[in-house]
Amino acid sequence: MKRWMIISYFLTCQVGIGLAQGTSSEQVGISPWGPEDEIGTLNMMDEKSRLDVLSQISSGNVYDLSVEYFVGMPSFHALGDPAYQFWMTHTPKGTVVDNPNGLGEAMNLKVSYTGDAISMYTHMGTHIDALNHFGLNGKVWNGFSAEEYLGDKGWKKTGAETIPPVIGRGVLIDILALKQVDQLPENYRINSSDLREALAKQKVELQEGDIVLIRTGQARHYEQAERYLDKYPGINLDAVKWLVEDQGIMLLGSDNLSFEAFPPEREDNWVPVHTYLLAEKGVMFIEQMNLESLAEDGVYEFAFIGSSLKLRGASAAPMRPIAIPIK
Repeated sequence: MKRWMIISYFLTCQVGIGLAQGTSSEQVGISPWGPEDEIGTLNMMDEKSRLDVLSQISSGNVYDLSVEYFVGMPSFHALGDPAYQFWMTHTPKGTVVDNPNGLGEAMNLKVSYTGDAISMYTHMGTHIDALNHFGLNGKVWNGFSAEEYLGDKGWKKTGAETIPPVIGRGVLIDILALKQVDQLPENYRINSSDLREALAKQKVELQEGDIVLIRTGQARHYEQAERYLDKYPGINLDAVKWLVEDQGIMLLGSDNLSFEAFPPEREDNWVPVHTYLLAEKGVMFIEQMNLESLAEDGVYEFAFIGSSLKLRGASAAPMRPIAIPIK
């Protein structure tokens, strides 16, 4: 994306953030990519940008940045959302007993048949938030209103099915390593100074169109849901404003439950980072990533490749991103 387009974009979408005790002028951003735009800053990605990063791959080593799905995994149960459920629909022994295919005992003893099903909230495990996930005053990114575009089967605009496969230059910012501690303080808010200091320590510079992943270290506790969910650190408004407005990043991600820290840093908005990114700026982000292997090997620059499920009308979709080191 050209510099003048970046400047035009942020002038178009710019809104006042306000102090916690002050009034808010938050409103949804109108896309510089046109009235039908549903993917926001992912428009910064094109054939050339994808080819550029893929041509820099310097290793056949692949890092899986996703977590596993399992019964008992962390979830948003505090808000009333369903937990992950898994059940068997067919088992080798049950098929012999039930004979569901009508082929008889001999065939079902020979051919072992296993099948299963799941039920889950779309914002579980490693997933990307679509632009309809959070809005302001009844509208989501680009002015699409719930009154006009939200049907009984989900959103008619900005649903997860619109999210394209993502290929771009990825950058890991390791905040836990910067602080040289085993665990960040409870509810710690990562700020722009933290980001700048970590990048300087890593000797990495951000570029327009980057995919920036923030490591808090929280993924180390993913198997223990209560600890993973408890008072986790996250990014603050100052940090995301610096990344979006000053650095021109395309996509964000982190290893915690909900990207930003709680309790909210403002009194007039319970998810100010979410609404700033999704509703005001059209910037999607990935939550509940596993960034430990990248951090362990000191891989800070890489080709990011990720594709999400095309869940029509949904506000999020599971994603399995990978990272491949670049030169």
